Amino acid sequence: MGLKDKIFLFLVLAIAVASFIIFDIYGLIMQSRIDFLKDLLIKKQPIYSKGVYVTFRTAGSSRIEEIINLIKNTELNSIVIDIKDYTGRIPFGTDSKLIKEIGSEKIFISDMKELIRKLHKEEIYVIARIAVFEDNYLPRERPDLALKRAGGGLWEDNKGLAWLDPSSKEVWDYVVEIARESAKIGFDEINLDYIRFPSDGETGSIIYPFWDRKTPKKEIIRQFFEYFSQRIKPTGVFISVDLFGLTLTSETDLNIGQWIEDAALYFDYICPMVYPSHYPVGYEGFENPALYPYEVIYKALLTGQERLASGSFSAKLRPWLQDFNLGAIYDGNMIELQKKAVYDAGAFGWLLWNPKNIYTDEGLEKE
Repeated sequence: MGLKDKIFLFLVLAIAVASFIIFDIYGLIMQSRIDFLKDLLIKKQPIYSKGVYVTFRTAGSSRIEEIINLIKNTELNSIVIDIKDYTGRIPFGTDSKLIKEIGSEKIFISDMKELIRKLHKEEIYVIARIAVFEDNYLPRERPDLALKRAGGGLWEDNKGLAWLDPSSKEVWDYVVEIARESAKIGFDEINLDYIRFPSDGETGSIIYPFWDRKTPKKEIIRQFFEYFSQRIKPTGVFISVDLFGLTLTSETDLNIGQWIEDAALYFDYICPMVYPSHYPVGYEGFENPALYPYEVIYKALLTGQERLASGSFSAKLRPWLQDFNLGAIYDGNMIELQKKAVYDAGAFGWLLWNPKNIYTDEGLEKE
């Protein structure tokens, strides 16, 4: 083979290799673009969620496959995963210097990013749940941020859990940091729970290291809503907040600082916990409200919808529904009655709560 032939062959091979590389890179770019556009479209449009809650222990175990199959085989399309529960532990590795300094990471989910990718592949909307001021870890590491007993030591609620001072900006920054880390690895929405002052236990004996007892609790919680929203909404994720079910109908903040109109100013979704079993005896004339899921939930959501409409808020009402036995047996029919109340009241989706993550598939439409 002559020199010219060798040069020609080299050029042909070089062009072939270059074409392969360019095509491969183009393919990767296009796939990334498709994924990006898909995410962008998802995040720009509110999702009508029909979801279930799981602890990070369930999410990090083989049981997650059961949950995924339940979602795939029924009308469900969303999952809520604990990112910080009442224990105060964060179940996945983060890149946050602040979180690592606090030492709150305790790995239950070895690869959270991969889990989210897997859920997205199944077209499942993924929500990160953060228990905010109820926290049994940080107060013991940083007592200066915690609620205290009048006689000394940490204050604990009836469950023996410690709380952080809702007025502490340092606590606010910590919650924002957890939310940012969650958004960074791919969660579609950040859901906040326990955004309130304590409601049970000897609340009258609490010593607050930061709250001045002059600023209304309602205003403290509103300020936190604003602070959180301003820092997390720019990340592109949706944000939601869990409220007591009674906030929909109450004309006070229930002495815990929760006010639906304040939440509606800053969040995409308002998630009232309208569990019928949690309403008091005599509510709406029912001796046992748990036996009347449709009536209790419909009344609550309709009132909430009216309050949001009167203020022209864009926030959508998406309640937590009861899928556990308390006050009554919650079988498939009881789940269906709750869902019907949601639809009839015009709320925007629903989430099922069972602390053991065992859900009543008889109450779910099959795909």
